[in-house]
Amino acid sequence: MKKYFILYLLTTLAFTCFAKEKTKMIRQGNAEVELFNNDWKFYRYGLQADGNRIEEPQNLSGTDLNDSNWRKLTLPHDFGIEGPFRMDLAGNTGRLPFQGIGWYRKSFKLSKEDAGKQIYIDFDGVMAYAEVWLNDQYIGGWPYGYNSFRLDLTPFIKSDAENVLAVRTNTEKWDSRWYPGAGIYRNVWLVKTGKTHVAHWGTFITTTDITDQSAQINLEIEIENNQETAVKAKVVTDIFEINANDLFGKKVLSFENEDIQLVAHTSGKISQSKKITSYKKWDIESPNRYVAQTRIIVDGKTDDCYYTPFGIRTIEFSRNGFFLNSRKIEIKGVCNHHDLGALGAAFNKSALIRQIEIMQKMGCNSIRTSHNPPAPELLELADKMGILIMDEAFDAWAKGKREWDYNKLYDEWHEKDLKALVFRDRNHPSVFVWSIGNEVMEQRNVEMTKHLVDIVKSIDKTRPVTNGYNDPDGGRESGASTALDIMGVNYFFQQQAKWDADERYKNKPTVGTETSSCVSTRGVYYFDGGIRKDFQISSYDVDHPGWGCTPDKQFATNAEYPHLLGEYVWTGFDYLGEPTPFNSDNTNLLNFRTNPSKKAELEKKLEELKRLQPPSRSSYFGIVDLAGFPKDRYYIYQAHWRPELPMVHILPHWNWPDRTGKTVPVHVYTSGTEAELFVNNKSYGRKVKKEGKDFRLVWDNVVYEPGTVKVIAYKKGKVWAKDEIQTTTEASKITSISDKQIISNNGYEYAFITVRIEDKSGNLVPTANHKLKIDVTGCGELVATDNGDPTSFVPFQSNQREAFNGLALAIVKAKTGEKGNIKIKVDSPGLKPAQIQIRSK
Repeated sequence: MKKYFILYLLTTLAFTCFAKEKTKMIRQGNAEVELFNNDWKFYRYGLQADGNRIEEPQNLSGTDLNDSNWRKLTLPHDFGIEGPFRMDLAGNTGRLPFQGIGWYRKSFKLSKEDAGKQIYIDFDGVMAYAEVWLNDQYIGGWPYGYNSFRLDLTPFIKSDAENVLAVRTNTEKWDSRWYPGAGIYRNVWLVKTGKTHVAHWGTFITTTDITDQSAQINLEIEIENNQETAVKAKVVTDIFEINANDLFGKKVLSFENEDIQLVAHTSGKISQSKKITSYKKWDIESPNRYVAQTRIIVDGKTDDCYYTPFGIRTIEFSRNGFFLNSRKIEIKGVCNHHDLGALGAAFNKSALIRQIEIMQKMGCNSIRTSHNPPAPELLELADKMGILIMDEAFDAWAKGKREWDYNKLYDEWHEKDLKALVFRDRNHPSVFVWSIGNEVMEQRNVEMTKHLVDIVKSIDKTRPVTNGYNDPDGGRESGASTALDIMGVNYFFQQQAKWDADERYKNKPTVGTETSSCVSTRGVYYFDGGIRKDFQISSYDVDHPGWGCTPDKQFATNAEYPHLLGEYVWTGFDYLGEPTPFNSDNTNLLNFRTNPSKKAELEKKLEELKRLQPPSRSSYFGIVDLAGFPKDRYYIYQAHWRPELPMVHILPHWNWPDRTGKTVPVHVYTSGTEAELFVNNKSYGRKVKKEGKDFRLVWDNVVYEPGTVKVIAYKKGKVWAKDEIQTTTEASKITSISDKQIISNNGYEYAFITVRIEDKSGNLVPTANHKLKIDVTGCGELVATDNGDPTSFVPFQSNQREAFNGLALAIVKAKTGEKGNIKIKVDSPGLKPAQIQIRSK
């Protein structure tokens, strides 16, 4: 990991030195593009956050509408995350009021230079049922809130006057098994091209005949002619190196210029191929990228420039495993939903980078986009940072899990939605598997499975297709999974040996598309057989719902079936909604669709939970909590996934005044093979892991006494790593640490401030839950706060929040356009306050 980050920094610095001379790519696609997020106005109609209702007036798309009383804001925007939390709302969607009708309006003018151009607007995602008007003329929409889409503004745009864009979003009849967000929650882009240009997502680069010395680059380009007459266009494509800051490096290849004749209002395709030598492969350890710059020249002038970033790598899946560039790679993956904790569904690149970095430090090398198309920036970052992506389309097909989920769209939209996903994402080297669904009701349906696989293959034959089965026996017995390249199994591996012997599946690669589902609350521990209390869950990492298992059990399963490609843990981060096991959502029953007794048992528990109304806003599945703080479980994965890293982690903490003289079990996670435990210098003995069976070391007989717990881990007979925890004194001060010292004043870059409650010696007080007040002054402002407590109903926008087991989080940004100091002060009665300063530039 250290090697990768050094390489990353050196590469970035090398290119940055020449930044003034280099082309910078804003994003993949047509080059003349601007972020269109500023100066929007918003009003919420329909269901309101407080449960009341405001009916929509007529003509909200009109150009003469007086919208002076509408709220001014900058996108991305999630109007559901603003709350308030309400106990009368569903736990599965985080008890947040995301259902409503959001209207957005924006006025803008084109420059004189834009006259005669094609003008498009690209939405990266709008939740949900988006409808768009320009100058009171309906131009189109897209109902599936997770998909990106483009609309043509040209027929109705005014080149010499004010234009009014209006967008209606509607989540009143959109439902989900997790928090989906609401509104224009991803980026919006204004795109300008000449009349003859590369089509939307109109390039496809594949690489073949790859050796260590050379590779064949194959390029397909679709060109559109929007002129009233036929044109002859020249297509010019050059290949450049590109760095992590999207700055162009040296030119490494040029294709032969090619002419194409297009009649009016038609499109055409060309295909080109050329060998590259002395190239650099894309790999998770060295994510080298290239970019194809394609120019469309008409009558000697460039009508369009189009960027296609890509990587050169080989992928192979077989009974023997997954191979990246001929090197066997165990998939060490996590499933993640799209929300960003306290920010809700509103996309922010800083928050996503932070998530990826936390996962990589743990040893994660892959993310499954559960269970929908992700923000395009996830794939861009994965390309740059070396993360493999399982790109997933749907959580439901024609039969819904909830009344108003994707089932309402399937018949009309499934082909358009699936094609949009594949067209958008097929040039990303990080994308290595397509997934057509997750635990769908029709997973035994042979015809539907093959139909969806065929749609994917009609666009991209270079990657395998999978489907996440929680009825793997049914999918295999029916033959539906024969259409898949990879069998995806969620949890139920009991029949694996049987299917390994089946002629149809004995050579079928299999991956754990969901594994473990262990649940826990950071810093909470229960003893004497207790696991759950006060709607919290013990962090001894032994609790899981009936379909799941401990991390240890899954590691042992993977060892028992070494041909498994690896696993995707449910989940990397806690997420808003679905607070299993304190969740009465009946879709939980689907995991026992073939086990009537288990189903009946769970049904009874769900009815009890309905009566209890658990005060939970977020999941307990995460290896990391909602605020981004690792739970203990983080370290069992780090120990197993990064065996080369010297590490050892002790749990629980050592502040137990009410258990003096009683036993407190001590668990140790280490990448070593054995360890010795000491309490106040008294040894409790040395324990050794059995390979493939033991993934933690446990001392059940430790008698609690205040003081110091120390562990020394060994590997190959030598000291490997050490860890030590202490009983703290009472809390006396607050400290705060920013993940950045300088942030941009563009309004999009965030600093994440970790707030700690410490004793006088600087030790984290693991039981501290003090009330905190967070003030941001100077050139910055507070965006959100959190503490990782899944039962906290404090609004995320509040500047007052309790610490939870010693920690809290503040998210800060610079005021747009302002340069200078940002001061963050955190105080609490009776504690020495913390004050830090960062800068905006």
